[in-house]
Amino acid sequence: MNDQEKIEACKRKKVEGNLLFKNGKYRRAGKKYDKALDFVSGDIPFGDDDLKLVESLRVSCWLNTAACCLKLLDFHRAVNLCSKVLDVESSNVKALYRRAQAYMETADLHLAELDIKKALETEPQNREVKLLQKSLKQLRAESNKSDAQIYTTMFSRMTKDGSTATKRLKIDNVENNNKPLEEVIAMELEKTAVSSQPPEEGVAVDSS
Repeated sequence: MNDQEKIEACKRKKVEGNLLFKNGKYRRAGKKYDKALDFVSGDIPFGDDDLKLVESLRVSCWLNTAACCLKLLDFHRAVNLCSKVLDVESSNVKALYRRAQAYMETADLHLAELDIKKALETEPQNREVKLLQKSLKQLRAESNKSDAQIYTTMFSRMTKDGSTATKRLKIDNVENNNKPLEEVIAMELEKTAVSSQPPEEGVAVDSS
C-alpha cells in the first residue's frame, strides 16, 4: 500500500469505529480505532506532504479510543492515550478534558484539577469543561466530608479508650485506699516497667 492508500484505509476504519461508538458498541469501536492506527503508525514513514494529515488522524484515533476506554471503565489506558495526544498537542482541550475525567475516576483529583485548569485557559467558555470543574468541586467536597468523618470516628474512639482507662484507674484508686490519682498512675507505670524488663542473667525461663 502506498501512503494515500494507508491514509484512506485509516479513515475508513475510523468511520466504522464512529458508527459502532454511536451504537454503544464501545469495545468493537475501540478495536476499529486501533486498526485505523495501524495504518498510520509512527513506525511507518510518510512523505512530508502527508505528515500533517497523518498526525491529525493519529490524534483523532487516540482521542476516540480514549473515549471508548472511559465508557469501558479502563481509566488508566484512557490516561495513557490522552497523554499521547498531549505530547503532540499540549493544549488539546479534548485530551485534557478526557484525561481529567479519567483522573477523577481514579481519585487523582489534583491531576484532574490541573488538566481542567489548563483546558479552561485554552477555552474559557467551554461548557463541558466547566461542568466537569463543577463536578470536581462536588467530588472534593464529598472527599473532604468523608475524611472529616473518619477523623471524627478516630478521635471518638481515642476519647472512649481514654475514658475507659481513666475509669479503671479510679477503681484501682478505691482499692488502694483512695490514694491520689497521680500516685495510682505512677504505680501502674511502675508495674508496666517491671513486667517489661528482661529476665536477669542466670535465671531460667520456662521454654515449654
